[in-house]
Amino acid sequence: MTRFGYFLSSEEHSPRDLIRQARLAEQAGFEALWISDHYHPWLDEQGESSFVWSVVGALSEAVSLPVTTAVTCPLIRIHPAVIAQAAATSAELNPHGFVLGVGSGEALNEHIVDSRWPPASERLEMLEEAIGLIRRLFTGELVTHHGKHYHVDTARLYSLPERPPPIYMSGFGDRAAELAGRVADGFMSVKPDASLVKTFRAAAGEDKPAQGGFKVCWAPDEAQARRTAHRLWPNDQLPGEAAQLLPLPRHFEQLSSLVTEEMVGRNVPCGPDPQRHIEALRAFVDAGYDEVYVNQIGPDQEGFFAFYAEQVLPEVSA
Repeated sequence: MTRFGYFLSSEEHSPRDLIRQARLAEQAGFEALWISDHYHPWLDEQGESSFVWSVVGALSEAVSLPVTTAVTCPLIRIHPAVIAQAAATSAELNPHGFVLGVGSGEALNEHIVDSRWPPASERLEMLEEAIGLIRRLFTGELVTHHGKHYHVDTARLYSLPERPPPIYMSGFGDRAAELAGRVADGFMSVKPDASLVKTFRAAAGEDKPAQGGFKVCWAPDEAQARRTAHRLWPNDQLPGEAAQLLPLPRHFEQLSSLVTEEMVGRNVPCGPDPQRHIEALRAFVDAGYDEVYVNQIGPDQEGFFAFYAEQVLPEVSA
């Protein structure tokens, strides 16, 4: 049976509000949490970007839900050896489950420590090496590593959970999905694309889980919801590789000027019609995802959670 979770947006909400939303999500019947890991928001209008590991620690005390980072980039901004320590501690703190979700990242967040942004093929190569290094550190053994991209000298993790946290990998194309199948414990994507899940599982050689997620904007009025979604998240409608390549929020703002309210309305479930939300969730279920996470755009979180608890989740969970 598909598990339905809530996607906490670190780019749009303060750390304290993320904790409040997690509590509301649990009360509404959501079964798990995604949380984004950014240094910058996509747009200044979104206005936030807290340190995810502090929030993950707080979530372990605030709610009784498993948490997945969606997603952490262990390539440049933070060394994979440090990500391994953060993930191990998070897993030890949260008895309900923690998953380290990783991806090849965006220049938006990673350029702050190195202006050179590697091409996609190199980033996937770096990610494969980083995942292997993190797994070695999860054993608790003394690790020395001299690889193509990373060096570690006699590092050992002392605070470890009983079981190492699973590592899921995000992907937008076949090459990333295939790599996830080979080196990760699960797959993550924001596309309800059955072919990606199929590629992942073909490479996995076993029935590994897949997580998917997307954004909605509930409001009592559809036009109001569409305006809110367009104001805060027009960048989600940008095609191609822009999301991986642009280094600053102002660049996304400039490019997002090409995105209209109508485009947002076509692609984002907006307003109070439960059927639009149900159809969007079922698109991921039908594509083969085992877990689906939804994020509410805008400030009306209470209205969204009441709407999903009463009119959406009972329909898709039946």
